[in-house]
Amino acid sequence: MARAKASKSGGAGRAAVIFPAPGHDHARCSTDAMAVAEASCVERGQRLTPMRREVLGALLASHQPLGAYDIIERLAPSGPRPAPITIYRALEFLCENGFVHRIESRNAFVACVRKHPAGDMVAFLICDRCGAVGEASSPEFALTIKSAARAAGFTPKSPVIEISGICTHCGKT
Repeated sequence: MARAKASKSGGAGRAAVIFPAPGHDHARCSTDAMAVAEASCVERGQRLTPMRREVLGALLASHQPLGAYDIIERLAPSGPRPAPITIYRALEFLCENGFVHRIESRNAFVACVRKHPAGDMVAFLICDRCGAVGEASSPEFALTIKSAARAAGFTPKSPVIEISGICTHCGKT
């Protein structure tokens, strides 16, 4: 499995997987992320409505970003075709609660499979070949970016950075 050398997972002292191996247990990955979303909603007194759950499920089905209309297409075979505003409302809730991130450069969304506090500095590593999105963060990275912003007298609004390139799996081919 590909591991990021500088990023730690949950303080456990082992390197975090940024790009899951092509053969990883994706069902478990998706189930775990959905369970975190459900538990967080219960804890906050919020509802993970059936539509919100379906939208999150569509995004959890892969590690690639999807636009709202892509999500509509994925949901259409399982029931009535949802209206775009319904999808956008679900995405807004999911983003506000940290279950989904918006990839600005792609005008798309990706499920958050990492456990990190909302507002943490995150770098999205976007593979130009396979389209996979890895999520990387570290206290050192955040401190460097925040220090540079402060030195410039700048207050960041969105603590997200997008970096395109080639993931570890595509780099091997």
